[in-house]
Amino acid sequence: MSAPRITHGGGIAAAAARFGGRPEDWLDLSTGINPNPVALPPVDIAAWHRLPDRHRQDAARDAAARYYGAARAQPLPVPGTQSVIQLLPRLVATGRRAAVLVPTYGEYARVLGNAGVAVDCVGSLDAVTDAHGLVVVVNPNNPDGRLFPRETLLTLHARVAAAGGLLVVDEAFGDMRPEACIAPLAGDGMPGLMVFRSFGKFFGLAGLRLGFVIGETAVLDRIEDGLGPWAVSGPALTMATTLMASDTSGIRRDIAQRKAALDMALAATGLAVAGGTGLFSLVDHAEAAAIHEGLCRHRILVRPFDYNPRWLRFGLAPDVASDARLAAALGEVMG
Repeated sequence: MSAPRITHGGGIAAAAARFGGRPEDWLDLSTGINPNPVALPPVDIAAWHRLPDRHRQDAARDAAARYYGAARAQPLPVPGTQSVIQLLPRLVATGRRAAVLVPTYGEYARVLGNAGVAVDCVGSLDAVTDAHGLVVVVNPNNPDGRLFPRETLLTLHARVAAAGGLLVVDEAFGDMRPEACIAPLAGDGMPGLMVFRSFGKFFGLAGLRLGFVIGETAVLDRIEDGLGPWAVSGPALTMATTLMASDTSGIRRDIAQRKAALDMALAATGLAVAGGTGLFSLVDHAEAAAIHEGLCRHRILVRPFDYNPRWLRFGLAPDVASDARLAAALGEVMG
């Protein structure tokens, strides 16, 4: 029997149906996405009219290699890294187990388990053994922000690769912590390492459904074959090529300001931040369920977790007015 589908962030329509209001009346803080999407660059009409020609993919790969500092690889554009998670069971050798460092993004264990791969949800890197043909580490982690330095992951990689395994490092939230990212080291000459990067979270364009995979050419070719032709749209490739070549310092500065404002609003009502990344904060509180429902009654959606009823994840609000709206609602809910 397949594992049940996971409830992720988002779901404003369902929340509005339950608690009232129009979806556009709600403040969605349930996702870890930049709340202020960047201005869309111009896209030539041919990108909309024609199937995505190879030159568009090549241009996006070149731009991604520079943006991620991936000197050893040409990152493969994919229609969101979730699409590649669906293919991970194909990369596990018959008879090998998978290890997923938890707590983390739940789709890894679910997809692998549904494909018949034996999955060990491990609480530390020390629990990884030679029996594991695939090891998954999300860094920085979702939802608690756990962060391993690059050197720690390189040590783990050496151990996994020596046993003929594959280490997958998901850096979906890595744009704000480039010093810890291992993407620059992935590629040819580094067997047994594959890195996932999200495009939409940092740039605030999750609707493009675009990500990149960095690794050995032979492994990327297998993934590309698994996705099939024209997996990423021409407009998405074109916009990514332009945006990754642009100056992103302003985006980083704005995200940092939004994160500081969020943490200030949480602290003002006595909610301590237990973890997080540049794009969200995690709160640990005994009354998390009541806080979640109370905020919903104020048309504010945050992310609860069925596996830890004390946790709530707060995404960034888009502006000062939304900060004030959250603070006022929390004041009533916590009062």
